[in-house]
Amino acid sequence: MALYIVLLLVGFITLIKGADFLVAGASSLAKRFNVSSLIIGLTVVSFGTSAPEMTVNVINSLAGRNEAIFGNIIGSNMFNLLFILGVTGLIYPLVVQKSSVKFEVPFSLFGIVLLWVLVNDQLIKGTDIDILSRWDALILFTGFLIFLGYIYQSLKTKTDDEGEPIKEYNIGLSLLMVTGGVGMLVGGGYLVTENAVGIARVFGLSEKLIGLTILAVGTSLPELATTVVAAFKKQTDIAIGNVIGSNIFNIFLILGVNGMIKPIEYPDHNHATYIEQAVLNTDLYVLAIGTVALLIAMFTLSKNKIDRWEALGFLLLYILYTYYLINRN
Repeated sequence: MALYIVLLLVGFITLIKGADFLVAGASSLAKRFNVSSLIIGLTVVSFGTSAPEMTVNVINSLAGRNEAIFGNIIGSNMFNLLFILGVTGLIYPLVVQKSSVKFEVPFSLFGIVLLWVLVNDQLIKGTDIDILSRWDALILFTGFLIFLGYIYQSLKTKTDDEGEPIKEYNIGLSLLMVTGGVGMLVGGGYLVTENAVGIARVFGLSEKLIGLTILAVGTSLPELATTVVAAFKKQTDIAIGNVIGSNIFNIFLILGVNGMIKPIEYPDHNHATYIEQAVLNTDLYVLAIGTVALLIAMFTLSKNKIDRWEALGFLLLYILYTYYLINRN
């Protein structure tokens, strides 16, 4: 028990320092190459913090654990959108660039709708099973390429970043900080998750409850640490870009790659029931509602800004969803 606690603390310290290195290195790269911090957040930072989801889901795909794949992606995106934005917005109100309102958040919503259409074959096509086929996965991966094309067109768009002055390092050191930070995030996330599970088992918590809480959050710890550190540094573009970019990466890239490796049944046909399918669809509906709420908040309430009271609303929605999730299972 004592060892679990010590390693858990080491994991949290590693996470925080890794996030600090990643944000500092990414901010330095943005300044050196004269590109928006939002673009860096949408690409370099998002890809780095999505590494745990990619690793876990490739393993699940090869092992045939289909429900774990969808559960991890949908749960991770829910945590990113509602919990991380909620916590971050309470720390420092998030100013959102117009590009996020016009393209990035709507593109994330499009990904949710597209995924629902692709996996609900019984409802839409009248087939015997619901499956993310290799062709479906290719469609998702094509969406990721479209997103990369948008990023490429946006590279020359430089916006003035508010917040703390950015310290500029040479390119080599900046890249080392980014890669080292990502490595520390992955390692710290692993230490936190594994030792939190160990502590939970000591107290006799069920495997299902552990999976729904600790393991579901575990792969999103890099996003949480990085976004919170960015908020404390008042680098809101990196904070927003990381969350939105990670959600786009998770659906279009990670599900796309996993589905091309091996078609993914939704849920696993060998164990599926109508209720299980409805449950997974409900999770997608909640994720879509949260994304629409984000758009409404940015469009009609505090324009291009997420205030603390709006962030609190996202956090409360996540708490209600988690309560529903635990009772459902």
